[in-house]
Amino acid sequence: MPYLRPVPADQSAPPAGADTGQATGERSVPEQDPRVQWVATLAVIVAGALTIRPMGLSGQGLAVAVLFVVNAASLLARRLPEHRVPPRLALVWLTLGVVAAAALIGVSSSGTSYLFAFFLAGHIGYRLETRPALLLAGLCSLLCGAVLYLRLGPEQDPLAWTFGLATGIPVLIGIVNRTQRRAVRAAIEAAESAERAARAEARTAVLTERGRIARDVHDVLAHSLAGINMQLELADALIATGDLNKVREAHEKAHDLVKESLKQAQWTVHALREDTLPLPESLAAMLASSGHRDALTVTGTERGLPAKVVQNLLRIAQEALTNAARHAPGGAVEVELTFAPASTTLRIRNRPATGGVGAGGGSGMGLIGMRERVALLGGTLTAGPVAEGPHQGDWQVEAVIPA
Repeated sequence: MPYLRPVPADQSAPPAGADTGQATGERSVPEQDPRVQWVATLAVIVAGALTIRPMGLSGQGLAVAVLFVVNAASLLARRLPEHRVPPRLALVWLTLGVVAAAALIGVSSSGTSYLFAFFLAGHIGYRLETRPALLLAGLCSLLCGAVLYLRLGPEQDPLAWTFGLATGIPVLIGIVNRTQRRAVRAAIEAAESAERAARAEARTAVLTERGRIARDVHDVLAHSLAGINMQLELADALIATGDLNKVREAHEKAHDLVKESLKQAQWTVHALREDTLPLPESLAAMLASSGHRDALTVTGTERGLPAKVVQNLLRIAQEALTNAARHAPGGAVEVELTFAPASTTLRIRNRPATGGVGAGGGSGMGLIGMRERVALLGGTLTAGPVAEGPHQGDWQVEAVIPA
């Protein structure tokens, strides 16, 4: 009868550091216990050895013995793995086995020689493709039926020789088993492919999150720490001159920068929280903490936005407000949040400075970080002075995110 070949079991997970895109190996497919296959094969061989007659070392007995050995070898060859037997060789081997089984039925006078034909026909359906399997099974039925007809004669009960025509029927069982096994294997391969895709997606998400955290660290720390370091170095240099007033002034600026850094850290923690407030409320809280109350204008029908969009827009607003405080101190700030059917727009404008502007410019990474954030959301960002209109001369940052 047909059997299901064992397949190497898959490991539960790839080794650490392994490429998740590589195959993790074949997984075991539910199948018949191979011990059952061995027991069935040996049972047919033993039954044949005990019942098939005549069997000897000369004449008809020698022919029966030789054909019995050939049939036993053909039956035992079913245990050969599929990948070690080319399809053409399998076709030749099974064809010879069918001929030998029909010949054994013809030369033996009694016994269970027909079992070899039944079991080989079943394995033909499992080992070969459907069309050649059906053709070879048909040949098996015709040969066995013809042998019994010629041996028994036309006067014998037709049921006896038509029994030979039934020897090819087990091929259908073999075809069903092969089809089921291939379906199970295809399902397992699809599951493995989906698992690899999920792992790759998770890895991409991790890398994206790392990039986002890196931008947040830069936005919060880079500018402030650079300014603090510059003021402290200036204070150290002024100590040698003995100008205590300027030293005190540098220390006060450093303290102011520390306070600003703490405020930015609070904003960042707020933006990173999963339970962030809706965007208008979060922007209003941010503006109030920076001293710009009632600076927010919301137009359009407000709608809920994904957490990723809210977090990135808050970080853009935070960076824009930081730049306004650094480069245009004292200037009024206006923030507009517009909900349109196809997009969400955030504008941050600041008037020119009314107080003294601190020395030193930014690194330029803040604007780059804002552009990266908007790009991740599929939107666009523009930043620069307003050239015309009632806000001419103001500096404006505008982020447009598709709905």
